[in-house]
Amino acid sequence: MANHVLLNSAEHRTLRITPTHGVDLGDAVMSCLIVPSEFRRVQNDYPILFRLTPQRDRFQALAMFGFEPGENLFLDGGQWDARYRPLALQIQPFLIGHPATPGGDKQIHLDLDNPRVATGGEGVRVFDDLGRPTPYLETIAEQLGELDAGWQASEGFFAALTRHELIEPLTLEITLDDGTTNRLVGYHGIAEERLQQLDAATLGELHAEGHLMPVFMALASLGNVAALIDRKSRRNTAHG
Repeated sequence: MANHVLLNSAEHRTLRITPTHGVDLGDAVMSCLIVPSEFRRVQNDYPILFRLTPQRDRFQALAMFGFEPGENLFLDGGQWDARYRPLALQIQPFLIGHPATPGGDKQIHLDLDNPRVATGGEGVRVFDDLGRPTPYLETIAEQLGELDAGWQASEGFFAALTRHELIEPLTLEITLDDGTTNRLVGYHGIAEERLQQLDAATLGELHAEGHLMPVFMALASLGNVAALIDRKSRRNTAHG
């Protein structure tokens, strides 16, 4: 159970956050939730796939880092080998909290049990000696705002995909250099053939709603699957 508290300068004046990467910092994950507004940045490095929530009531978008639980092929010791890290990772150990009063601004919460909360004197300060937010915290606040807005917009994006039948089950067959084969099942992708059949009016509607660019970014991102397979083959060879 996460230990969430409201971030405030009185209690967290000396708080420091570890900005580096590693297995012990929670980076050994095969995927990360993303929002459509960041698809353009994500698709440079990662395949973008969709999956239903455990309740199977809505879709979520994922940046894929590996092919099995706990496998992050972009994590190399303390280095993250990619140009962009998804917002949901960048903002850790912070999260958006509900407004203190109805209609008020949403608040920043902190997960005290997150391994990025530094216990010694190392790490990045969140507040300065006067209790003012540091540039680091100001950046986190901007990222939290972008992520929150992205979550709000995701519902409309997936509703449009469903309405126009642009999302379909996707099974990826992964064959490594050593001949071993893995299957990635339970995921969905953009229905490319269906997309090509859409008329101009529908494409115009998707564009006007801001959904067309993320659709094409998600489709283009599947070109990263081959690069991800290469990463896994190289890692298996190195560990072989």
